[in-house]
Amino acid sequence: MLSNLDNSPHSRDIQSHAHPQTNFRAHEQIGPMIIDSGNGVRIRDDNGRDFIDGMAGLWCTSLGFSEQRLIDAACRQMRKLPYTQTFAHRTSEPVIDLAEALLQRAPSPMSKVMFQSSGSEAVDTAIKLAWYYFAAIGKPEKRKIIGRTKAYHGTTIAAASLTGLPNMHNGYGLPLPGFLHVSCPDTYRGMQEGETEAAYSERLAGELEALIIKEDPETIAAFFAEPVMGTGGVMVPPEGYFDAVQKVLRKHEILLVADEVICGFGRTGQYWGSQLYGLEPDMLTCAKGLSSAYFPISALMINDRLYQAIADFTQQFNGFGHGYTYGGHPVGAAVAMETLRIYDEMDICARVRSLAPLLQDGLRSLGDMPIVGNVRGVGLMAAVEFVSDKSARLPFPMEANVAGRIANAIKERGVLLRALGPSLVLSPPLIATEADIREIVAAVADSVAFIQELID
Repeated sequence: MLSNLDNSPHSRDIQSHAHPQTNFRAHEQIGPMIIDSGNGVRIRDDNGRDFIDGMAGLWCTSLGFSEQRLIDAACRQMRKLPYTQTFAHRTSEPVIDLAEALLQRAPSPMSKVMFQSSGSEAVDTAIKLAWYYFAAIGKPEKRKIIGRTKAYHGTTIAAASLTGLPNMHNGYGLPLPGFLHVSCPDTYRGMQEGETEAAYSERLAGELEALIIKEDPETIAAFFAEPVMGTGGVMVPPEGYFDAVQKVLRKHEILLVADEVICGFGRTGQYWGSQLYGLEPDMLTCAKGLSSAYFPISALMINDRLYQAIADFTQQFNGFGHGYTYGGHPVGAAVAMETLRIYDEMDICARVRSLAPLLQDGLRSLGDMPIVGNVRGVGLMAAVEFVSDKSARLPFPMEANVAGRIANAIKERGVLLRALGPSLVLSPPLIATEADIREIVAAVADSVAFIQELID
């Protein structure tokens, strides 16, 4: 128990709260940054200091921190019907409206929508449905799932197994058997000297097909891909990548699942990353921007080929053995539906495309700095990767924590960004103004120069 003399929120957090994606021992020494309030693209800590949240929370608060229409939508629905389940034929009108709206906006023809509370749950559901579908069509041996190194798909057991980041596996005995990984499409570190992007894409597709043949195509169920890898470092696919990959998948009857949890709802400048890169997924997961993070909600869309086979199977079993207590929550659906209306009224994709050059060109102007190895991104998502030797593309030792030090310097300049490995990543709210973007870029430039001087 804490004494009355040490009863601050800061101390109480250290005593009582285990933070995700955090070094627990370090947290015992550092303690939390306590966020007190938010307005527009800015949040305020409990010391009264304002910051631009240049990560939109975790890639999610697209409409910022004070959109009154979303608050009102939640309040109206909470008063009318705060909860109902969707098991065994029940639903609510907001859920029906949202399912229809998502199908209308899908990047390729989809048949049905299932709702969950998080992106991880949506990915787990997609994995289960891939298994269920192939069992339904008499191919139950098709169960292996392919992801990519550096991909991020979530933290539940199956989603973490699919994820291609070692820190999501270390200590957990993951990935589970049957989860396979091919190379990340990293044009900065993966391309060979003199290789074109198109040739690199064909080589990566060849690697994928070699793995499929080695494992036996009759044992592979699905390939999952973020159109642009987010947490893995904003990896933008090379020219022709998804065209080449989809040819391989179709040849071997392997499902394509587009993980649009980060890319969806305008982040890339198109409504879906799938539209930008020509994906025609069998299933699509989305979350985050679906409600601008004002309520935990995610969705999985499936095409009609899958639905018809799955529907027959549920009839055979007299039911579908899957679902979540909060899946299809009426309050979440009402908030998400209002979010989609706001995106439409704003013409969110055109807005992102108009702002993108300010962010992308502004960051690329840092490319001459000695420690800046690579700047990459699309729309309003970007990454700056730091190196100790530019010509050799040599990363700094992990213990140097260069990206983390730069993120801390940026925080001192009033902007919150995220260091991930050797890179600094950016994902500002989609309502950011030109002035906001310029302020973010200036904070990055000043901080990189500051750390560069300390290193020199």
